Amino acid sequence: MELKPGYKQTEVGVIPEDWYIDALVNLASITTGDKNTQDRVEDGAHPFFVRSQTVERINSFSFDGEAVLTAGDGVGTGKIFHYIKGKFDLHQRVYKISGFHERLDGYFFYLYFSNNFYSRIMQMTAKSSVDSVRREMIADMKIPVPLPGEQRSIAAAMRDVDALLGALTQLIAKKRDLKQATMQQLLTGQNRLPKFSGEWEVKRLGDVVDVDPENLGSNTAADYVFNYISLEDVDSGVLRSYSEQVFYAAPSRARRKLRVGDILVSTVRPNLKSHLLFKIEVPRWVCSTGFSVVRCRDGVTNPGYVFFHLFGYGISRQIDALLTGSNYPAINGGDVRALQIPLPGYDEQTAIATVLSDMDAELAALEARLAKTRALKQGMMQELLTGKTRLV
Repeated sequence: MELKPGYKQTEVGVIPEDWYIDALVNLASITTGDKNTQDRVEDGAHPFFVRSQTVERINSFSFDGEAVLTAGDGVGTGKIFHYIKGKFDLHQRVYKISGFHERLDGYFFYLYFSNNFYSRIMQMTAKSSVDSVRREMIADMKIPVPLPGEQRSIAAAMRDVDALLGALTQLIAKKRDLKQATMQQLLTGQNRLPKFSGEWEVKRLGDVVDVDPENLGSNTAADYVFNYISLEDVDSGVLRSYSEQVFYAAPSRARRKLRVGDILVSTVRPNLKSHLLFKIEVPRWVCSTGFSVVRCRDGVTNPGYVFFHLFGYGISRQIDALLTGSNYPAINGGDVRALQIPLPGYDEQTAIATVLSDMDAELAALEARLAKTRALKQGMMQELLTGKTRLV
């Protein structure tokens, strides 16, 4: 392949001609800590890096300065990286790369190392995973080295993206907390929306909805084609995937027919809250018998209102009570019918569901923006760390 003018082929790939390659051992010092996990102290004064993405705390510190850290063994081998400036301590099986030469910016190295080290160690083992990191895996790793000014520009650009990711993550966490508080207030009547008054009634779910109203029977045509939702396809209100099935070859659990507005209540491990409000208007959808299908009655119960209750404290407490002492974490259709919810008038239910749905939509938009920003960061790193895009 012909190289673009101003670029050269190297052992780490194509890079600009004014970049050079060097082994990390020539650019930084590499050591490990001397602490064990049990040395951690809750609310300790300093960060304590162990073989986990979670940063513990400790009252001692063995280093004060700029460093990049990675797990030397364990499930996070080659996947866990930390960058820090300041006082900290570290586990005896955590590698510390520090004392960076003036030719190597520490944050630039962190970006390159965290983006490329896993592929390096996987190339050095014949297995599908790696159990531990040897020092030479780090020391002998070749690093592309731009001029210091370009390294700092790359580091600054990526710090800006990281700051945006951090701000989005914090905003999403705050919005989730706000939604949870709003749910607690609105679904219990502690806080009423404007223009609504009157008493609420506590009702058994089975008295105000229909549970498992339609199922595929044994007389279903063998060539009946449908879209199938299994337990694994649903994650806390989100349909992650589905499969197309033909009745004669479909899983034996593929039986519950769905209509738009139906609520899928996970009856297997219901404490995981893998419930779903089904909104797809295309016909021929079926879900697993691992769900109970709740179908609201027109003018009596609003699907959104009932659905949000499945994530509220009241229903969660009732389900936990049903599971207490059980060898297998599951409930059945009868248990679902017996669940009790506080019920205002239909119009107030609809208004509450609208408020909470709008909050969900805002959260979904923020999460989509977060995912897009993460993808942007990955693309930027690929461009900047290889010199395909220059900031000079």
